[in-house]
Amino acid sequence: MPAATGLALLLAVSGCSSLPNSGPSDSDIGRSAAVQVGNKDRKVGLDYALLDLSAQTLAYFDEPPKSRSLRLGFGGGRGGAPQTVLGAGDVVQVAIFESASGGLFIPNDAGSRPGNFVTLPQQTIDRSGAISVPYAGRIKVLGRTTGEVQAEIESLLANRAIEPQVLITIVNNRSSEVAVLGDVNAPAKLDISQAGERVLDMISRAGGLSTPGVETYVTLQRRGKEGTVLFSELINHPDENIYVRPGDTIYVNRERRTYLAFGASGLNGRIDFEESDLTLGEALGKAGGLLDARADPGQVFLYRMVDRATLQRMRIDVSRFRGTTVPVVFRANLRDPAAFFAVQKFRMADKDILYVANSDSTELLKFLNVVTTVTGSGSSFATDVNVVQRRVD
Repeated sequence: MPAATGLALLLAVSGCSSLPNSGPSDSDIGRSAAVQVGNKDRKVGLDYALLDLSAQTLAYFDEPPKSRSLRLGFGGGRGGAPQTVLGAGDVVQVAIFESASGGLFIPNDAGSRPGNFVTLPQQTIDRSGAISVPYAGRIKVLGRTTGEVQAEIESLLANRAIEPQVLITIVNNRSSEVAVLGDVNAPAKLDISQAGERVLDMISRAGGLSTPGVETYVTLQRRGKEGTVLFSELINHPDENIYVRPGDTIYVNRERRTYLAFGASGLNGRIDFEESDLTLGEALGKAGGLLDARADPGQVFLYRMVDRATLQRMRIDVSRFRGTTVPVVFRANLRDPAAFFAVQKFRMADKDILYVANSDSTELLKFLNVVTTVTGSGSSFATDVNVVQRRVD
């Protein structure tokens, strides 16, 4: 049967409702809709910029993206640990020493005692921020250091005790606790030691990370402020590993970094970064490379939302775009041998979309396969009709 006849048969059969189908056709859905919203040409209508991947383009995208910072938001990366003060809920113990027996706390017959001191029962600092010491009364301790409180008690007892010396021990530092939550092995509320604790110290005490460090972010919340940093930044930049303070909350969260691969690549779908600095070349490799029988190596595209300021530095007219980010399509021509160096310098970003176009010859082969299938089926159909007709006659 001639090719023209086969094509005519294809058009006729395509409108037949008796053909197998998994659901309604697009035309059925369109006709049955009560309201249709969209353009007649079915275009999305979003403007975008197209940039060829070149040495000039790389100059604006070859640096790693700037990470968020804890140090800039809270400070405390250098210098000593913040001073620990007493707070409501802390459990303390007070010991009072006298230089000789026969004083206020040490009786005359205390020769068999191990030392000239008395230890008061443990007590919890109440909500008013005070403790009680015999013969000294109620002492306000909230927000004060142990040294300051010791000096006040000694001063109040100086006229009654024999050269009193006071020692305050923090038994339980409940007011100086930090909550560590999220993707750690042992989430908990942990107290801060007198030596001071940094962010990594608290994460370590909470059992460490339960997720890959290159995809994990650490958020510090403090008195209504919040700062977030990539966990690897805490490791690579010690000044980001700041001291924690009482009442801080550390939230550890994995943000899975992925990109989408479509078109004539060996693997389509959502693919994990895994590495901390994945390049376009490595992303193509993880996607199975370009299919030799289908792909056009000169038409490799990467879709990304790019900061408006970056495009302005490139002297690109962005007046028709709104917002702080601009849709950009990067095009790489892998027919150029030098482009393989370029794709190894171009860093991927989270949620990028990678698309490899089919070559023109592939589209032509698809069309020829359809024609061949239709003409072959048409010949078989005509033969079957002739056989049935002869049997009827």
